[in-house]
Amino acid sequence: MAEKVKIVFVGTGAMGQCAHLKNYVLIPDCEVVAICEKKKILASKVASKYGIEKVYHDFSEMLEREKFDAIVSSQPFTRHLVMLRELLKAKKPVFIEKPLAGSVEAGEKIIEEIKKAGTWVMVGYHKRNDLSVIYAKEKIERFKQTGELGKMTYIRITMPPGDWVAGGFRDLIKTEETLSLDFDPVPENMDKDTFNLYLEFVNYYIHQVNLIRYLFGEFYSVKYADRTGVLMAVESISGIPGIIEMAPYKTSLDWQEKALVCFEKGFIEISLPAPLVCSRAGRVKIYKDNAIPETMIPALFPISAMYQQAMNFVLSVKGEAKPACLAEEALEDLRIARDYIKMLCMEKRSQV
Repeated sequence: MAEKVKIVFVGTGAMGQCAHLKNYVLIPDCEVVAICEKKKILASKVASKYGIEKVYHDFSEMLEREKFDAIVSSQPFTRHLVMLRELLKAKKPVFIEKPLAGSVEAGEKIIEEIKKAGTWVMVGYHKRNDLSVIYAKEKIERFKQTGELGKMTYIRITMPPGDWVAGGFRDLIKTEETLSLDFDPVPENMDKDTFNLYLEFVNYYIHQVNLIRYLFGEFYSVKYADRTGVLMAVESISGIPGIIEMAPYKTSLDWQEKALVCFEKGFIEISLPAPLVCSRAGRVKIYKDNAIPETMIPALFPISAMYQQAMNFVLSVKGEAKPACLAEEALEDLRIARDYIKMLCMEKRSQV
């Protein structure tokens, strides 16, 4: 594909503007040809700010009239099935935010729709696109192959609540308009309280559920959920233990998310920035317990994960890269979340 990748946008709310649109318009190989936003005043203001000529308020009309290569759809994840049933009729690649859906059942139906359309859907796990994670992943796979640090022994991810916005909404355009939207059906096998607990978990911690699999390099299962909701213990298919620490403490002024990947003779530590931070990647520290122990901290380019994610989607549409996370894998995150919530509820009931 020699020409620029032509993208159409469906939804220009907070994340649509500040996590996605403002990055796509900066990519040299990309052209945002049109946006669809039901809020008419908002659509006009966003289009004017980002220099987009075509504005629609009905995405079906936009998909019918415009010539494009891919779709970016920034919608609440609890209506992904409703949206994708229609968007996939265009038979073009689609980018959506995480998670894949609000339930395993909706996620499974989305996979069916993708297969029927004969295309692919990339799910927005931007942490996989952070340069620190990309760098660390390359080193992890190298250490596995060479054995220079011995076997992988353990992974820990810690994510205390903090300032995840980091000024990323400073240029957000708002209006007083309101909408009435259609949402995906609630799963029949969950009561209201359990479903709300599930939604809260996948909305906030699904990134870590996905990231630990990426760092393991293999699938895993849930082994333990403490009743306070702070810790989830897992084990990879090859027997490597791991934990995700959820809200062991909170921070008011910054973001302190970390991933620690341990080997017998060293470790890789990743410190991730706030999700909406601009022009900054995470940090990596590598420790090798050699005859002369050494610590290495590489200097990474100041590129945000959200920009790198947009770049990955554009390059994937061009056939020059692989999507960071496809819908088929993202479905596994929903299953892990379901297993965790079931285990958590059992732990809570056992203490009553």
